[in-house]
Amino acid sequence: MKTVLKSDQGQVTRFFSHLEFDGKQLNHQPGTVLGSTALVAGTTVGAGILALPAVTLPSGVLPSTALLIAVWLYALVSGLLIAEVTLNAMRLEGRPSVGLLVVVEKTLGKLGARIAGGAYLFMHYALLVAYITQGGDILISAIAKIFGMENVLPTWVGTTTFTLLFGGIMYLGRERFIQKLNSAFVAIVIVSFLGLLLLGGGQVKSAQILFQDWTALGSAVSVMCVALFYQNVVPVVVTQLEGDVQKIRQSIVIGSLIPLIMFLAWNAVILGSVSPDMLKLASVGATVFDPLQILRAGGAGELLGVLVSIFSEFAIVTSFIGFVYGLLDLFKDISLITQGGLSRLPLYSLILFPPMSLGTLNPSIFFTALDYTGTLSISILGGIIPALMSWKQREAQELKNSMNQPLVPGGKATLIIMITVALALIVKQILSI
Repeated sequence: MKTVLKSDQGQVTRFFSHLEFDGKQLNHQPGTVLGSTALVAGTTVGAGILALPAVTLPSGVLPSTALLIAVWLYALVSGLLIAEVTLNAMRLEGRPSVGLLVVVEKTLGKLGARIAGGAYLFMHYALLVAYITQGGDILISAIAKIFGMENVLPTWVGTTTFTLLFGGIMYLGRERFIQKLNSAFVAIVIVSFLGLLLLGGGQVKSAQILFQDWTALGSAVSVMCVALFYQNVVPVVVTQLEGDVQKIRQSIVIGSLIPLIMFLAWNAVILGSVSPDMLKLASVGATVFDPLQILRAGGAGELLGVLVSIFSEFAIVTSFIGFVYGLLDLFKDISLITQGGLSRLPLYSLILFPPMSLGTLNPSIFFTALDYTGTLSISILGGIIPALMSWKQREAQELKNSMNQPLVPGGKATLIIMITVALALIVKQILSI
């Protein structure tokens, strides 16, 4: 249901999509700002946080803090642009809800939708590869430590065990059971994170907090983009809040600000807990030095190592569950699989076995997968496409002299900056190959 309200700023379109009959009475039960804020925050806090210390360690706490805030601002503009184009697409189509790929197709045509769909598909598979390899490594390391089998089990055992264990639970479990299990995992993530901050705060060394190398920031941008990505749920927020611009803006700003504060605290505690001797190892060899791996091994205390392992594993599992469901929905959206097509077993095999196989062949692919995902997929989905959609939509509305509801100030200058930054990241990644 759509209505047009008059205000001091002109007409404002609102959608009343959450209407339910309770007997003979029509009840209006829209989504809340709190619920939508939690959705944005929950989507943002995932396994991407685990890669932050490894890519921010060479630059130090202060430079990486500044870059995190800058990337958050970029992601915030991106999220608000997607909210704007989604809201206007809903108004023009007269529909109570539209998905991200549907908005892209309506605005940029089938070619734009195919590019966005390809980027979305690549992002999901690349992140599943990252989660399976890292989750399997942490899982098998914990098992080996418990049973005294260090350096005995091959890495492919962890990758396979993680996929079969958690993929099997999703395949066999009912949706309601998976939701309850995921909620329990999220609770474990929150408790272990708070424990890490309390315990790790006592391990922080002032020398590490003051260390700075601004020239080493470049390699951290793509991983930060992955860690702060939530744009795929913005259309859901717009639907839940029924096109209320103020509530939408509030949910996106606060919902993304909460993870930023968590990431800043996490980054400072982990980097501050790393000794100068560990820092020297960062410049040795061509592989990425991961301070979490040292901390998980007990480098800063046994209890801190256990907490880091628990937080890392369950952060990965919650993200793994979300992205498996994301691929299930994606295949339905792009009509690759119909109801009469593949059954559950082939469908889950299509989702799980390719990333498991790639992770088995290259167990050290975690940071590479995050790097390419942040540079290619998220630069396209979070930078170029939202800016192009907003540009085209605003021009069309100006020609028709129709109502426009911009959520982002700055006009075309803002859109040009968004596209330029995204293209610069892509070019940088291509030149580094």
